[in-house]
Formats: sequence, structure tokens, C-alpha cells
Amino acid sequence: MREAGIKGVSRRRNFVITTHRNKCDRPAPDLVQRHFKATSINQLWVADMTYIPTWAGFLYLAVVIDVFSRKVVGWSFGETMTASLVISALNMALITRKPGKVIHHSDQGSQYTSVEFGKRCREMGVRSSMGSVGDAYDNAMAESFFASLECELIDRRSWKNKTEARLAIFTWIESWYNPTHRHSGVGYLSPNNFERKLKKQNQITINYNSFTQVEILSAQ
Repeated sequence: MREAGIKGVSRRRNFVITTHRNKCDRPAPDLVQRHFKATSINQLWVADMTYIPTWAGFLYLAVVIDVFSRKVVGWSFGETMTASLVISALNMALITRKPGKVIHHSDQGSQYTSVEFGKRCREMGVRSSMGSVGDAYDNAMAESFFASLECELIDRRSWKNKTEARLAIFTWIESWYNPTHRHSGVGYLSPNNFERKLKKQNQITINYNSFTQVEILSAQ
């Protein structure tokens, strides 16, 4: 590595705790049980938050990820860890994906167990799911996303202000992670390419079925 000029990146120590449980709030049941598998898009979403250090203080990021394609379908920035931060990320996912019935899985942070977040889920027909307290494996896919973000961007950069950090992370998600970053779980394709391939396959199936129906009608 020294000869090639390559330096390793170690994961940062999480000295900022982003999961604060409110014991007065009632958490949703765990509908996932660590089985992060889906057979189609908009079937299961995972969500979480992290922090981004800047010279001007911490910036917080909430994301929503589609388990089937690994695509980040919703994200939101904030200067405080409030329910509005995670609701904004959920709203983006709802607007861009327009799901039917989808499970939204998260930890038991007070933002996700809040009355406001629960109300928004009920309004939009979203089934809320939450893992157990203090167990990263119960939300492993979201944790994996943040590990990539930290190693590939956050640990390699520093930002003078929060605007610079927002722009850099937005660019990383929309110009690198979703369109280019490959995942072994989806055949070493990027999320966008995996969904594009699936859409093309479904279109071919639809066209084939339509053609077959025309043939049957003609024969009759």
C-alpha cells in the first residue's frame, strides 16, 4: 500500500449519540426480524440518522433506503435531531416512489416513536417497524449505508460550513451512490441500474403477454 500510495481509512468513533429513546413513547413492533429481503421495490424501507461534523457545528442526515434495490429514496438534512427531520426524509420517499403498502423499519429513536411521525405513517398507509434497543444488527442495512458514507466521504473531508457539507453529501448520494455504487446483493449493479434492468425485464414480459393475447384473439 505504501508503494502504491494507498492509505487505509478507519471508521470514526461515534462520540455523538443519534438514538435517544423516549420511554413514554410506544415503539412499533419489529416486522422485519433482521430479514432484510424484499421481492419488489417499495415493499420494505429502512431508515436511520447520522451526524456530519463541520467547522460550524454538526449537521444531521436522515435517510430512507429501499431494501430491494438498495437505493436511497428519501433523505433530509437538519441542524437538530427532531421528528421533522425524519418526516422530511419519509415525505421525499413517498413523493418520489408513491408506494402502495410499504414497511418502514427504523430504530427506536424518539424521532421515529414520536406522535408526529406515527401520524404521518398512518396518513400515508405506511406500516411502521422498529428493531430492539441498542442492537445495530436490527437495522444493519441502514448501518451499512452510513459505513460507506463515512469511509468514502465524511472521514476523508472537512467542511467549513454546513452548506458545503450538504452539497458534498447530496452529490455523493445522487451522483455516486444511487447511479454508480455497486452492491453484491443486487448482482453487482448500482441501485439505479438494478431498477432500470428490472423495469426493462417487466416491460418485455408485459409486451410478450400482450402479443400472446393478440394471437389468441386472432385465432378465434
